[in-house]
Amino acid sequence: MVSGWRQARAIALLPGNVTVVIPAAILVFLESPEIGWGLGGAPAALVALVGAALYVAGFLIWLWTVRLFNRIGKGTLAPWDPTSRLVVAGPYRYMRNPMITGVTTLLVGEAVFFGSLLLLAWAALFATVNQINFLLVEERHLERRFGEEYRAYKRNVPRWLPRRDPWVSA
Repeated sequence: MVSGWRQARAIALLPGNVTVVIPAAILVFLESPEIGWGLGGAPAALVALVGAALYVAGFLIWLWTVRLFNRIGKGTLAPWDPTSRLVVAGPYRYMRNPMITGVTTLLVGEAVFFGSLLLLAWAALFATVNQINFLLVEERHLERRFGEEYRAYKRNVPRWLPRRDPWVSA
């Protein structure tokens, strides 16, 4: 298990900034929140509920992946303190990047809840930057670190959209 301090530092610096600090700055300095997109009444409540559900779903996926990184991978989500073992359990059996999918879902939930096109653009930018990073950096790094184990995983598990059935390594 990784120490609480190592986990907290990684969480505060990465998803903490991405999901709390930057969205708060957008809402405070660039765009006034309109919970429910200014619809009013039941439609606004429904939109806010959808946003909250997306937020909670994204947070729970993210939390699950962080716990797996700690328990199985013996590391953190931070690139400067990575896992020492490849994690292919839980949601990682369905897609290779559930942590980023969880954070993106959380960001979309914030955008829907607060009625914010700028937060939606932030979510799209976050997803795009991660797609580029995974293609150019992360996957090559994982192949070097974990070799054939990662290559087999990569061949069998899609990057972003989940498989129908969980993958089980040989």
